[in-house]
Amino acid sequence: MRADDAPPIPAALNAALLVAAMGAGALCLWVASHAEGLWVRLVAAGVFSYVNNTVFSLLHEATHGVLHPSRRLNDGLGRLAATFFPTSFTLQRAFHLTHHRHNRTAREQFDYLHPGDHRFLKYAQWYVILTGVYWLFVPLGALVFALAPGLLRRLRGPGTRYGEQTGADAYLGRLEDAPGGAIRVEVLGMVTVQAGLAYALDLTLVGWVLCYAAFAVNWSSLQYADHAWSPLDVREGAWDLRVAAPVRWVFLNYHYHRAHHRHPQVPWLYLGRYVDERVPRPSFLRIWLSMWRGPRPFPEQTK
Repeated sequence: MRADDAPPIPAALNAALLVAAMGAGALCLWVASHAEGLWVRLVAAGVFSYVNNTVFSLLHEATHGVLHPSRRLNDGLGRLAATFFPTSFTLQRAFHLTHHRHNRTAREQFDYLHPGDHRFLKYAQWYVILTGVYWLFVPLGALVFALAPGLLRRLRGPGTRYGEQTGADAYLGRLEDAPGGAIRVEVLGMVTVQAGLAYALDLTLVGWVLCYAAFAVNWSSLQYADHAWSPLDVREGAWDLRVAAPVRWVFLNYHYHRAHHRHPQVPWLYLGRYVDERVPRPSFLRIWLSMWRGPRPFPEQTK
């Protein structure tokens, strides 16, 4: 499908959703910081883990240029959404588009053990994703790049088994041409927004950590469940996962991930039209539970 043939971008709806989701997220942060009952704080953190995924889904739309038809507004709203993750919009876009180029290639087969793979590293990377620790590397990586970009480049490991196994050579390789100035401004923006929230809402560290820990687990759990054990094909290597409709709505159809990889220029609102019901659609829960058993031997090894 050509970009000209894609359905129209729901710009007004996207902007309204972004404002509403960020407002709801701020309210959750305040409740988690000030409510007397622990159970109320935990509920607030749980709600935050979902509404901040709405913000992330809109950030995802911006990385593909389908949050708003105006490039300037698309990127501006994307930068705003990125502050709630928090991360740099420019880094997120570079890394996410790299994912689309290398999806299910040897650089992104984290679910399979290949001959010569470092088993401890493979399992460590796998469970870092499942437990939500993966999220922590995103804001920390943005901060490190802003303060010491050479450090991340040294971690790349180009041409090494480590670099290929972890995907570091592909992802960190994008930093060679990354606009450092723009990224530093965005990192400053994310720090300013987070600090502003903390000051204006009198947030406590415990409340902030509760909310973002819940978000980290919720967000990270989906980030590979929509690819695990899927076909080893750049465009077809994803699942249109089955999940409860209200959850899918909050995630803005993010679970329709195969449809997205086949038609990345289609806005989230219309992805349901592009789901091929003839292709298996496993449930998110089934894939997620199977992932806890760890990476599997590469299919050729089982023949």
